[in-house]
Amino acid sequence: MSEPSVKVRLLFVDDGSYHHEIVEIPASALDIYDRLIDCVREDPGVLKRVHVDMGRLCAAYLVDAE
Repeated sequence: MSEPSVKVRLLFVDDGSYHHEIVEIPASALDIYDRLIDCVREDPGVLKRVHVDMGRLCAAYLVDAE
């Protein structure tokens, strides 16, 4: 059985243009960090799942379950 995950919207900036991507990260990683963006940048479990361009990442938000 796979570990529960949460959806996160990542906001990137590139030459003045903004775009977003939605990724899934392990839910357990959220408990370790005070800020979601730190979790995305530093957690080994997250970094194994997604490649993030750290130089362009400017925000991270939890996506509400629909």
